[in-house]
Order: sequence, then structure tokens, then C-alpha cells
Amino acid sequence: MESSQCFIQPANQLDARSTNVTITTSALDGSTTPSPVSSSKRVAIEVDDHYDVSHPKQGIALVINQVNFSNMSPRDGSDIDCNSISSVLKTIGFDVRVFNDLTKKELLAMLKTIASEDHSQNNCLVVVVMTHGEEENRLYANDKSYKVSKLWEPFVGDACPSLVGKPKLFFLQACRGTKLYTGSRVKRMIMEPIPGPINYVIPAMADLLVMYSTCDGYYAWRNTDKGSWFIQSLSNELGVNAYRLELLHILIAVSRRVTNLYQSNAPRNGTLYAKKQMPCIVSMLTKLLYFPTQKPQPDCSSLTRTDNSGE
Repeated sequence: MESSQCFIQPANQLDARSTNVTITTSALDGSTTPSPVSSSKRVAIEVDDHYDVSHPKQGIALVINQVNFSNMSPRDGSDIDCNSISSVLKTIGFDVRVFNDLTKKELLAMLKTIASEDHSQNNCLVVVVMTHGEEENRLYANDKSYKVSKLWEPFVGDACPSLVGKPKLFFLQACRGTKLYTGSRVKRMIMEPIPGPINYVIPAMADLLVMYSTCDGYYAWRNTDKGSWFIQSLSNELGVNAYRLELLHILIAVSRRVTNLYQSNAPRNGTLYAKKQMPCIVSMLTKLLYFPTQKPQPDCSSLTRTDNSGE
């Protein structure tokens, strides 16, 4: 992953009377080319250590469920994941929108349409993608592959002004290679408060979090009868702790659940037997995120451990 760089303007160059923020662009997906979102946007914002979740709506949650493919094997068991994560997100208050077996053209058009909506009354955005994947940060639609960055490019910086300064959360269930994890037996940062509103620069990729089901280059496991290790763990932890813990604490618990509670079971295949999985969190969130205990009502209607299957 290409790290994001933050430049802090010296205090003597800041005008304490202004609360303007300049949005710039940085890369996330490890590519060597700049992000296509390159323009800047000035918005009014106040410095705080918590995201504002007092908006009337929780926000939109896109669930992209790719089960069938034109030239790849079906992802049996993915519908179980789709139902689990859709149900818990709806309970938290999201406007859950499920999309099945999209082509690349349909997927990109849908993302552009969602980004063009007015998100000003929403707390955040969630995108969950369940599909086949491979190395070099590529995911699959029904017919073709695409760079993973295509998922968030419509929602960052000037591309979606009504989501500037709001958390954008992406959860990706997909293989990222063919390597397999073998388990090993195992027996603070202090932040100074910043007084008052100030001028500062926010990269366009700020307030973005991507959680991958596995690390770069590795296999992701899915049970055809029970769903994937990652999505089932994410659904469980959100269901139990959405109103108790800060988001990153929840996601660390997801990683712990995947690593501690799951192991592949293929005794007749030594290559696939007793393998593990390690989720990966890439966070550019700039504040703490707590879901509101007073649940906003979504606009949508009701929606409908030991494993040996991978993505």
C-alpha cells in the first residue's frame, strides 16, 4: 500500500478566524499513477476528535454480491454472507441497497449514480463487496476485472462533495492471491489537543477506511454452507458491538475472531489443511467513529468455522 502523506502548515501561517479546508489527493491502492481526483475543494469544518453522527440518516450501505461469473466458478455461500451483513447494517440504521452479479459496466455506473446523490443528511457511507479477487489489487465483476480503487474513486474529494469530511467505509471479501497462512503458536500513542478551529489541509483520501478479508497476496476462505470467515465475523461483531465500541475497536475484534476461531479443514489435502487467515485494515480515518445509539431509520424496506473453500 502506498502510504498517505500529511503536511501540517506552520501555526504562524494559519488564520485562526477561518475554518476553510483544502482537499487534495493521494493514492491508496498501491498504484504508481496519481488518483484521477485531482481538483481541490474548500469546505467549512471544525476540528474535533469524533465524527459527527447527528445527521438525520445513518447513510447508504451498498452490498455488492458477486456469486456468478461468465468465466469463473460461482461463489457458493455468498448469499449467506449477503443476508448476514445486510441484516446487521439495516439494524444499525443504514439504507441497505443490494446488488447481485453486476457486470463491470453496471458496477461502475451504479457507483457513479450513488455518488451523485445528496449525502448531506447522512452520517457516513458503507460499501461491502463480496467477489473473486487476485493479486495487484484486482477484483472481479460478472464479466471483467477492475482495480479496487474504482470502488472509492467516485466518493472521495470533489467527486462527492456531500461526503467530504465523513467516514467512507469499504469491506472487501475476496482473495488477494494464492498464498496460504500457516498458524504459529503464541504464548500509546498520546495525542495533544488542538485548540479551536484552524486552517489545515485534508487529502482527498482522508476519512476513508478499507478492510480487506486477507493480506495482499493471500487466499480468503469461504464455507459454502456458512459463508465466509470474514463477513460472518464482521456481521457478528457489528451486531454485538455497534453501539458499544468505537469502529476500529470493532474491526480489531473482527480480525481477532477470524484469526483465533477459524482454521481450514481439508485433511485429505495437505496443502489446504489447517490454514489460517489474517484480515488487513487500511485506515485513513482522522477521527473516532461511534455509531449513534439513537438509530436513524433507513429509507429502504426490509431485506430479504472450519472451512475448505476459498475465493
